[in-house]
Amino acid sequence: MARALATLWAKRLTTGLAALAVTVVVGVAVTKVASRFGVYDLTRNASFTDHSLPPPDPRSEDELESLRRFPPGATRLQPLIDATPTGGVLTLRPGVYAAPGRVDRQMRIEAEKGAVVDGGGVGSIVTVTADDVAISGLTLRNSGERHETTDAAIRLRGKHGSFKDNVIENCLFGFELKQADRNIIRRNRIQSKRLPEALRGDAIRVWYSTGNIIEDNDIERTRDLVVWYAGQNRIAGNRIRESRYGAHLMYAHGNSIEKNHFMSNTVGVFLMYANDTKIVGNVITYSQGPSGIGVGFKESSNTLVVNNDIFANARGVFMDASPYDPEGFNRFEMNRIAYNGVAVAFHSDWEGNAFAHNAFIGNHRAVTVAGARSAKRNRWDGNYWDDYEGFDRNRDGVGDTPYESWSWADRLWMDVPDAQFFRAAPSLEAIDFVERLGAFHEPQLIIRDSAPLFAPPAGAGAPRADKGS
Repeated sequence: MARALATLWAKRLTTGLAALAVTVVVGVAVTKVASRFGVYDLTRNASFTDHSLPPPDPRSEDELESLRRFPPGATRLQPLIDATPTGGVLTLRPGVYAAPGRVDRQMRIEAEKGAVVDGGGVGSIVTVTADDVAISGLTLRNSGERHETTDAAIRLRGKHGSFKDNVIENCLFGFELKQADRNIIRRNRIQSKRLPEALRGDAIRVWYSTGNIIEDNDIERTRDLVVWYAGQNRIAGNRIRESRYGAHLMYAHGNSIEKNHFMSNTVGVFLMYANDTKIVGNVITYSQGPSGIGVGFKESSNTLVVNNDIFANARGVFMDASPYDPEGFNRFEMNRIAYNGVAVAFHSDWEGNAFAHNAFIGNHRAVTVAGARSAKRNRWDGNYWDDYEGFDRNRDGVGDTPYESWSWADRLWMDVPDAQFFRAAPSLEAIDFVERLGAFHEPQLIIRDSAPLFAPPAGAGAPRADKGS
C-alpha cells in the first residue's frame, strides 16, 4: 500500500514538474521572440495626436500668387465674388476657376455640375469670414500641402453658414473651422492628398466653434475629423473610412456622435479630456493594427455609449483613467460588442463605468486589465456573454449563476504587449490548458456579472439600416 502511494505521488510530482518546465520554457521563448519582433503600439503615447495651431504664413500674397499653377483658361474666382452684391447669388457655370477666393459678406455660391475651383497647389482655396454664407455643389481641388499654414479647401471663420453637396479632392485639409459657430456641413465628399496617414490633413477640423452640424458626409483617406475646445456640435450620419481617427474629441464637451459608420480607420472614436458626450447608434468596425480601437477614452467622463455596433476591431473599447471626474460616470448600454480581439480593455484598475444589457459575442477575450489587476470595481449588470457556462432552469432569461471571468496563464499576452503577436497560438493555448489543470498560483477575478442574460438583448447594436455601405 505504501509503495503504491509513493508511486502515485512520484507520478504526480513528475507530471507537475514537467508541466512547470513546459510553461517556463514556452513562456520565456514567447517573451523573447515577442520583444524582438513585436510591433509598437501608438496608443501608448498620446502625443502622436498632433493638432497644434499653425503659425501665420510667412509668405506674402504676391509670393503665394506667383507659386500657383492653374490649368489653361482658368477664370479668376475673386473678381466674380467681388461683383456679387451682398445677399446675392453667384452661380458658377461649368469650367475651371482659379483660387484663392475670399468671401467677406453674406452671399450664396451655387455651382452647376462641372464647376471646379482649383487651388493651384498653394495655400487654401476659399476663405469665408462673413456670416450667413452658403456654398453648394462646388468641386474644390489642389490646395497647398503645408501643415503649418493649414492649407484647406474651405477655411471657415463665419457663423450660420451652409456648405452642402461639395466635392473636395486633393486638398490637405477639407473644412477648417476657427471660432465659427452654428454652421451646417452636409453631404460633402472629402479626400485628402495621397500621403501617408499621419501626413494627411484633417477632413474637418473644428476649433473653438460651437453648435455646428456635421452630417451625412463621405470622408475617405484623410487624417482625422477632430473637434478641439468646442461644444454642442453634432456629428451624425457620416461615413468615414480608411483614415486615422474617425472622430477625435479633445477638450471638447457636450458633443454628440450619432449614427455614423466608421470603417477601417486606425481608431473609430476617441475622447481625450472630453466630457458629457453622447455616442449613439454608430457602426464602428475594422479598426485594426497595434493601435486599433473602436471607441477609446482618456480621462473622459459622463459619456453615454448606447446602441452602437462595435465589431471586428483590435480592441472594441479602450479605457484609460476614465471617468476622470471622481463623481463622474460612463455608461455603456445596449451595444453589440462582437468579434473583437478584446471587447473591453482597461489601461488600469479604474472604476466608475457601468455596462448593462450589452451583447458580448465572439470576442477573443471579453475584458482585460493591464498590470494583473481587475475590472470588478466597475458595474457589470445584465449583459449577454457568449462564453457563459451556466443554466437558466427557471427560464426567466437570466442565468442562474453569475458570469465570472478569471485570468490564468493567458495573462502573458496581456502583461507583455509584444506577446500579443502569439495570442491564440498553440504555445499560449498549451500554457493556459496546463494552468487550468493545475494552477501554480491563484487566478485573478477580472469581472463578475451577477445577472447575465441567457440570450442577446433584442435591439442591441446600431440598427442595420444605418450601417451604410
